Amino acid sequence: MKYVTVVGERSFIVDVEREGEIVQDGVPHQLDIRAIDQEGLYSLLVDNKSYEALVEESDDQLHVLIDGAMYTVRVVDERAKRLAEAAGAFTPAGGELGVNSPMPGLIVAVPVNEGDAVKKGQVLIVLESMKMENELKAPRDGVVTAVKVTQRQAVEQGQVLLTIGDK
Repeated sequence: MKYVTVVGERSFIVDVEREGEIVQDGVPHQLDIRAIDQEGLYSLLVDNKSYEALVEESDDQLHVLIDGAMYTVRVVDERAKRLAEAAGAFTPAGGELGVNSPMPGLIVAVPVNEGDAVKKGQVLIVLESMKMENELKAPRDGVVTAVKVTQRQAVEQGQVLLTIGDK
């Protein structure tokens, strides 16, 4: 599974392909991680180099201490990142807004119709992808101006599913 890992101001794409190996930004690495205790101390073996890391979790980030240096790390799987983007992490406050499919899949349900007033966070579309149902929610308050898909329709990543306008 692919993850977007943000360390400080830098982002990395980390792909966990199989046990004992990761691919970071296209470069494979051998990796072995073992918990040393219940307090967050880990032993890391990365490409045959040994490290000890103290890891503390708070909110949605990790604080990692390695060799006296503290790193703030956020990890988001690629699927969750796409869903967050589709939900409108960067949503304009007004005007017409398209709600796009964050991944290819099959429309399971469309619980709204053209003309319906919707509230931020309300479910607009249920999309099945990789045998999981994903709820696509309204990124802001508005009115559904167009529904461009129907139940059981296959859709592609990036395809506009519906549009929301101002009230």
